[in-house]
Amino acid sequence: MSRSKQKLVQYVTEAHSMELTLVRELQSQIAMTPRGRYRSALEAHVRQTRDHAKRLEGRLRDLGIGGNPLRALTDAAQSLAGQTLALAKTPLDLVRGSGGEEKVLKNAKDACAAEAREIATYDALERLARAVGDDDTAKLAVSIRGDEEKMLDRIRREIPALTDAVVRADIKGEPAYDIEETGAADAVRDVARTAKGAARKTAASAKRTSRQARKVPGVAEAEGLAKGALASEKDLPIANYDSLTADEIVQRLPSLSQVDLAKVEAYERKRQARATVLNRVSSLRGDEPWPGYDEMTAEEIVARLRDADEDLARRVREYERGHKGRASVLHAAERELANA
Repeated sequence: MSRSKQKLVQYVTEAHSMELTLVRELQSQIAMTPRGRYRSALEAHVRQTRDHAKRLEGRLRDLGIGGNPLRALTDAAQSLAGQTLALAKTPLDLVRGSGGEEKVLKNAKDACAAEAREIATYDALERLARAVGDDDTAKLAVSIRGDEEKMLDRIRREIPALTDAVVRADIKGEPAYDIEETGAADAVRDVARTAKGAARKTAASAKRTSRQARKVPGVAEAEGLAKGALASEKDLPIANYDSLTADEIVQRLPSLSQVDLAKVEAYERKRQARATVLNRVSSLRGDEPWPGYDEMTAEEIVARLRDADEDLARRVREYERGHKGRASVLHAAERELANA
């Protein structure tokens, strides 16, 4: 894949993820908004946002990315992040402000910010698409941006009326409605009960997707580098990483998988960039005996070695010696070499 196409796919994927996240944010806002013209506008925009996501997904398929396992891995992680953010946001929205009117106004201001971010995203996507000669993607960006611009104008037209409602409720003591009567309370209680389970299920799905994707050559390294570039110390496979000396880290590196080695490399490069650590990581980085090897248990590897030829048994032995050094795996590899 060319660099221009890689960058284009990145921008389209980001826009797709943004639309999926916005669906959940809009749903949480609708649950807190009284019935009327503003709520109807939000409900219509949810349907429109789902359509945007489908159109972007179709464009990714046209670009040949629909079956790419690395994209599936990225989408799973983005979906988890977006879902967790939206689910966590709803209970917080319920308690912000002094009354229902104030909550709806704050949500409307948040919606303005979200629409502005979308407009900027499609500005960038259109510009990039035209720069690389992709008129179809550019036209899609222009079309969706037009919808977002109309929605931003629509929300802004509601701000004066929503502000007047706050004045009546919070200053004049004349509230127009109770948040409990909008359906928000029930919706939030349902979310609170299901958020933890939903996040757990999505995390499990993302983990399964990651394992499947790592069976494709090159994906494990790409995943580790991407995670390491964004990681904090607590995300690393080595506990208390920042407090360890280079020698202490080097001692722990051989037990890590290729994904974790790439993660440590990316993290180290953007922090201290110690040559001792980076050189040792480089010496340990290399092709697994087969894609997905690091995801397998010792028992699974031993079972596969029963049908291995001499070359594969030798690769397993050398890789295992330099990494985890599991006795059962080394013994099985030596046995197959002796019988070859």
